[in-house]
Amino acid sequence: MQVIVSRAGRLHAGGMAEILNDVIRIGGTTALTGTVRADEIGGWMTHDRSAWHVAESDGGQVLGFQWIEPAGYLPPEAAEIATFAQPGKTGLGIGSALFRATQTAARDLGYRWINANIRADNIGGLAYYQSRGFEDYGRIEGYRMADGTVVDKVLKRFDLTS
Repeated sequence: MQVIVSRAGRLHAGGMAEILNDVIRIGGTTALTGTVRADEIGGWMTHDRSAWHVAESDGGQVLGFQWIEPAGYLPPEAAEIATFAQPGKTGLGIGSALFRATQTAARDLGYRWINANIRADNIGGLAYYQSRGFEDYGRIEGYRMADGTVVDKVLKRFDLTS
């Protein structure tokens, strides 16, 4: 299977919502707890310092997506990253292909580093970001999610200047 990465657009939002809702239903890997609609994702894509990429099969099926954007708790030179792959499709190079595109976009947007804010119990997510070269730099203890679940979060950093 060939993985094709491109800029995500509103036409991809339905496929991205399906993946994200599957991940949320399975649980344990995202701080999101409620169903997400395609129009909501379309609205998220509007920030001028964000970059959204989608990975598709050669047949046009959305396999995963990744975005960066500013976060209020980060300095302006840092972007927050989020990555989602279709359950059962991890380990196929989707995340690697997405991150190559995201690094370029982050540099083009003037970011100097990328922050990953990952649930401490998300072993797959921690491994993914570690394998991309992200390094631990902090931790959030006792983060309360919208459904009341309390988790710890690991903060990882990827420097774009090196």
